[in-house]
Amino acid sequence: MKKGQIKKARAPVNSSFLKGPGHLFIISAPSGAGKSTLCHAMRDHFSDLLYSISYTTRTPRKGEQNGVDYYFIPKDEFEKGISHHQWAEWAEVHGNYYGTSAKFLDNGLSAKRDILLDIDVQGTRQILKRYPDGITIFILPPSLEVLKQRLEARGTDSLEVITVRLDNARKEMAQKNMYRHIVTNDRLPDATAEMVTIFESYRS
Repeated sequence: MKKGQIKKARAPVNSSFLKGPGHLFIISAPSGAGKSTLCHAMRDHFSDLLYSISYTTRTPRKGEQNGVDYYFIPKDEFEKGISHHQWAEWAEVHGNYYGTSAKFLDNGLSAKRDILLDIDVQGTRQILKRYPDGITIFILPPSLEVLKQRLEARGTDSLEVITVRLDNARKEMAQKNMYRHIVTNDRLPDATAEMVTIFESYRS
């Protein structure tokens, strides 16, 4: 697939999901590909879009706020949620738990609200079992070398962690074709414009 080209999706007018109460936009990308930045851009552009804040057991990074970036909870509380079927999807990533509230998604969609969900490939597979018509978008970096440079520039991870993230990125990118749309984040303005076009094609 050429740079900047978007994977062709099923025509929105033929999607059974549009007959339902709301749209669920599912965004995935390797760590460092710019997913968070693009998700923030969509939230700014579409002011009525609900954002599903994930729950995690990892330690907050510098500048992150509880209830804004993530809900940071203890490991035992998360595991209790697993046993009570609290999560629409959950996974253990880099030694920490991450999960999505099933109640939040169900309530939002039932209220005819569009929701933005920022999760990894493993989480997407779980979500699609429950919401099979979710609108999936995968964000690609221009290359693994550029991804490595971005992770190093972020300054939050050790060399060992970066190596693990790059290995995971290779595995995640190999599964990109399970997504309806693929957007390459080479230049942020271009990637943002592509994302807006995708969202508008369903919301209109």
